[in-house]
Amino acid sequence: MPVISLIARPGTLDPALVSTLQGAFGATGDAVWLSPDEACEFPVAATPLNVAQVHSEVGAMRVDLNCLPDGDRKKALLIADMDSTMIGQECIDELADEAGVGVRVSEITARAMNGELDFEAALLERVGLLKGLPVSVIERVIESRITLAPGGETLVRTMKAHGATTALVSGGFTQFTGRIGERLGFDTTRANTLLEQDGKLTGDVARPILGREAKVAALRELSPDTSRAIAVGDGANDLGMIELAGLGVALHAKPVVAASAPQRIDHCDLTSLLFLQGYSRADFLIS
Repeated sequence: MPVISLIARPGTLDPALVSTLQGAFGATGDAVWLSPDEACEFPVAATPLNVAQVHSEVGAMRVDLNCLPDGDRKKALLIADMDSTMIGQECIDELADEAGVGVRVSEITARAMNGELDFEAALLERVGLLKGLPVSVIERVIESRITLAPGGETLVRTMKAHGATTALVSGGFTQFTGRIGERLGFDTTRANTLLEQDGKLTGDVARPILGREAKVAALRELSPDTSRAIAVGDGANDLGMIELAGLGVALHAKPVVAASAPQRIDHCDLTSLLFLQGYSRADFLIS
């Protein structure tokens, strides 16, 4: 049977709301609290017809509601985007700011991530604006501008402790994914490579370019049974792997992605992906 999942920030999920929704959706069993006043779930006979409407209504209370399919929810693979998912920034925007073209590049990034521009063309245009930037700037950006998204380390550590493989697959750059992936504990990382010459960026990237289809290919390679994977991202280039994975999650995503993704987290952090799989807070490995 499908399961209704409710997740809010710690201490803010009202048990009265849960009871109301159990009645409204015709719950077929008791609510299971995965974390008191934070996360719970209950079974229903079928996906409620009005689940999208109720999602919007409880979203106004900063509660994330999802209807999860029946089956084995604990996944054997976590495949995650990096920029604006596992970290709080878009690395190319931060580099562009250092190069003095931040506004122009961030506008292109926003449109590309919302699916308004071809990803590969938009990437090449933005990287071209970085030509001549000293490679040493990358280290400065990592140390002074990049922050880990809340809950990411706990998500990776907990899934690995339960036997899962973890992969950071980014349309960004290997110069960042190597460092960020190691810091978060990912088993493997994949991304594009900024080309360098004489200590400066050339304004180009190595081919082939890793975009939407390459993320889908990585998912299929790492988990031939894609139902055993959970995928998370925020941009249009993540939507293919999100739709293919057994549990696909749009996290604080761009509108086109949030509207299309099977599951979405709008208000809470990356530990929500553990609750969606049925882990309780007692299972979490806190970093």
